[in-house]
Amino acid sequence: MITSQQMRAGRALLGIDQRQLAELAGVSLPTIQRMESSEGQVRSVVDTLVKVINALETAGIEIIGENASSLGVGRGVRLKETVSGKQPRRTLSMLFDQAEAPEVESDEP
Repeated sequence: MITSQQMRAGRALLGIDQRQLAELAGVSLPTIQRMESSEGQVRSVVDTLVKVINALETAGIEIIGENASSLGVGRGVRLKETVSGKQPRRTLSMLFDQAEAPEVESDEP
């Protein structure tokens, strides 16, 4: 299955809007809008879900299920979640947060 967040992220990675995804999948624009506005797992007619997933995958998107490993190569993005289902506290990025922040001068003594 696919979540509404995965659909929006897939479109963003492809640089397409909802209308373009609807055309690629052969479904209506209101169908894509409804699917993307849902919370969590997208609920729809199985045939419609298959069309949307196939359109994203054909365009180069890999849909990764929860706790599944990726078979693809190249760069990717994955949403981190804790066992409780909540997003974790912010952790340092090995690439960007290691640099020292510039010191800010203060007018106070």
